[in-house]
Amino acid sequence: MRSLSSFLLFSVGLISTAAIAQDEDKQRTAAQVFGAVPAVYDISLSPDGTKVAFIAPGPGTMTDLFAIDLNQAQSNPKRVTRASGDPENLQWCNWVSNERMACKLGGIEKNSGDLYGFSRMVAINSDGSNPVLLSKRHDSTALGLSLSGGQVIDWLPGEENQVLMTRYHLEEVRIGSRVGNKDEGLAVEKIDTLTGRTKFVERPTEEAVEFITDGQGNVRIKGMRTKLGRTELDSGEIKYFYETDGKWQPLGEYNYANRTGFNPYAVEKDKNRALGFAPHNGRLALVAKSLDQIGKQEIIFSDDEVDVDQLIRIGRSNRVVGVSYAKEKRIGEYFDTELASLASSLGKALGGSKSIDFVDSSQDESKLLLLATSDTDPGQYYLFDRTSKQLRPLLGIRPLVETQKLATVKPVVYPAADGTRIPAYLTLPPQGTGKNLPAIVMPHGGPEARDEWGFDWLAQFFASQGFAVLQPNFRGSSGYGDAWYQKNGFQGWKTSIGDVTDAGRWLVAEGIAKPSALSIVGWSYGGYAALQSAVLAPDLFKAVVAIAPVTDLSQLKSESRGYYSGAVERDFIGSGPHIAEGSPAQNVDKIMAPVLLFHGDYDQNVDVAQSRLMESKLKGAGKSVTYYEYPKLAHSLHDARVRAEVLQKSLDFLPK
Repeated sequence: MRSLSSFLLFSVGLISTAAIAQDEDKQRTAAQVFGAVPAVYDISLSPDGTKVAFIAPGPGTMTDLFAIDLNQAQSNPKRVTRASGDPENLQWCNWVSNERMACKLGGIEKNSGDLYGFSRMVAINSDGSNPVLLSKRHDSTALGLSLSGGQVIDWLPGEENQVLMTRYHLEEVRIGSRVGNKDEGLAVEKIDTLTGRTKFVERPTEEAVEFITDGQGNVRIKGMRTKLGRTELDSGEIKYFYETDGKWQPLGEYNYANRTGFNPYAVEKDKNRALGFAPHNGRLALVAKSLDQIGKQEIIFSDDEVDVDQLIRIGRSNRVVGVSYAKEKRIGEYFDTELASLASSLGKALGGSKSIDFVDSSQDESKLLLLATSDTDPGQYYLFDRTSKQLRPLLGIRPLVETQKLATVKPVVYPAADGTRIPAYLTLPPQGTGKNLPAIVMPHGGPEARDEWGFDWLAQFFASQGFAVLQPNFRGSSGYGDAWYQKNGFQGWKTSIGDVTDAGRWLVAEGIAKPSALSIVGWSYGGYAALQSAVLAPDLFKAVVAIAPVTDLSQLKSESRGYYSGAVERDFIGSGPHIAEGSPAQNVDKIMAPVLLFHGDYDQNVDVAQSRLMESKLKGAGKSVTYYEYPKLAHSLHDARVRAEVLQKSLDFLPK
């Protein structure tokens, strides 16, 4: 199937990065091949199943929206519109009719030294005509600034070109007049995407943060944030209400700060119940709660080992058809037996170990847009016709990588110092014995995250260059329940980082790693873990690469002040001796290995000041440090040229 997919990519010229000749491919360095950004960011299927729209990288920092008419013999993609990337980029698009789409644009701007993320919603025809702004316009009479462009919460499958959106309203006053608008807060509005005309479904509510529909145009659940005492700060708790007979009734609470309560995600109209996630025996389970005065709560699906954490949904009404959870590999449990059988048979037909995700469908669900991936396949999109049983290849996510020999990813466990068995993923070079290799421990970001089996562009790059790569799901990772999460990877840094350093010791003990060429590489919290591992075990790792790392916990707490979530962030990081002991920037005297740092100065996740401080502290202590800073790039360093540079400079830096 891959050869057919590749032929399709070259023949129709879907994306500029794919339309290259074989000999030009050979001239690219491995860093350029693996550092290339995905060729497809987002993809959707029209209601009648005859058109596909996708977002692809354009020249430089631009993004392009393409549409393909699948009924045409050549299926040539046509560019619908382009975003400049300075500062806005296309993030996703979905069809509101067979000829029209609604799209979200977003970006980051700097004003008076501060970074502001923004988004805007627009609608546009598939031929690029009749663009209409769907976001709320605010003029000089508004008391404040709204950076959010709103969100589509219901695609109204029975009403062409109409959507339900949440939009934030600001109070408005006019000097010298009593005329104004006192409404402020999040509202739900029905919007005609052809004209931009709106109608309130739920009027603005000041503390509202979320609305959930039943997928058929009925708003059934409202989430209200709660403040910490008399402050304007979030308490971390959201109170949920359900609608019945035109009135809002209490449904329950969810505390995202301490991971307790019921967190609703969807409404099943026919069963009059909400589906969401809640703690059960120390782990997350899929829970149903009736939307009535009884409020009956039922465990729909749980697992004894890991959190059940994702819904599987399909179609324009976002119908819930299953749930998934990650063990060694992510497992899907389907409530729809036909889809369960289809996912299994397609996975086998496409190579045996492929994971199948249903991405979108036609309105009648007769045509399915699906994604097939594995550890050695970064992803291929297909269209499956359930009537004719035909599977049509469409697009590859990383066409440059398809020509490479990729490494298999093996789930393993290794012992921590206290005997705890730590799950991890081991990627070995495609060639060789797998012994006495230069090796990398690569802790994940978060810390509220975990690594999963599948394609990883960083790990695959280093494996292609002869490195063994071990990705540990250390204690402090999410996905394994409360006992594994403990106090999180900052407050419990000694346990988390201890598990990371034990990963390196295991590589050496197993004969996989050459002791003189054992390194550690991490991004975000992973960068923090890399630096703090060099503090905890100075003689273990011979080189440290940290990308967008946290380096000082006290500074991290200070950076959160003034934000709505400041109190939650403060409590998440905590107080006490671990603030200084767990900050690599405050312990540079213990670091022996050379350090390589990368950071974008538009990073809203981890302020660039964190890397600047680390560089200054290391230099002040006479330590070896090299730092690269990239202007106008955010946390992900989403730029092919920059990513290739990060890979190449890291490769040149690491001992072999």
